[in-house]
Amino acid sequence: MDSTRPGDRSLAVTVDARLTARVPGYVLGLIAVPTADVAREARATDALLTAAEDRLHAERLGKADVSALPTIAAWRDAYRITGVNPNRFPCAAESVLRRVARGDRLPRINALVDLCNATSLDLRLPVASCDVGDIAGELSVRPADGTETFLPLGAPDRPERPDPGEIVYADSAGRAHSRRWNWRQGDMVRTDVGRHRLLLTAESAHAQGRADVERALGALADALDGLGVKAEPPLVLDRSAPSAVLFG
Repeated sequence: MDSTRPGDRSLAVTVDARLTARVPGYVLGLIAVPTADVAREARATDALLTAAEDRLHAERLGKADVSALPTIAAWRDAYRITGVNPNRFPCAAESVLRRVARGDRLPRINALVDLCNATSLDLRLPVASCDVGDIAGELSVRPADGTETFLPLGAPDRPERPDPGEIVYADSAGRAHSRRWNWRQGDMVRTDVGRHRLLLTAESAHAQGRADVERALGALADALDGLGVKAEPPLVLDRSAPSAVLFG
């Protein structure tokens, strides 16, 4: 039996070549946070999220305008290429942008999730915080084989099986931690209040998306530093550099 605590184990993150063969411009940015005390709220992150919402409200974008944003249009194309209808299953960034564009504000979840939502609104990219304290070995963005187990957010007692070929974040234990790429996050990796080992992600599928991912990572890193959260240096994965070891 492995007596090493999950938080002490390294994690290899990989972008599968089958994915980048179909979506060659896919870029995945990563920030590993070995330990973070996640607060229910923080004045700084609430201010960032409010400011991002206000900027989007001022643009007065309609639903079609959001779908036509270059970063979002590229995700819609990537979803179609990988067999997903983006009208039924919009990427995570399109979902939050649509909600705020119609005049709403996002619910405040906790300081880290609010930070990711603020960055997502500003950069128009999918940005997420994942609790990876129970994941070791490998986490891969890859086509599902259909045998993985996905625990829906808020309903872990109703497990699902991803469709074969569906893009998921999957670990070496056969667990899927997302559905339809970044459309929905799994319950196991949700970020709650308290002390956690986290992986922050920012993704792009549009041309020259690496620069926007790097901007997102820079904004996240600066905000984490302001919150007193110690993180590893940001890393970027793409077709030419598809893997990295974190928490080493």
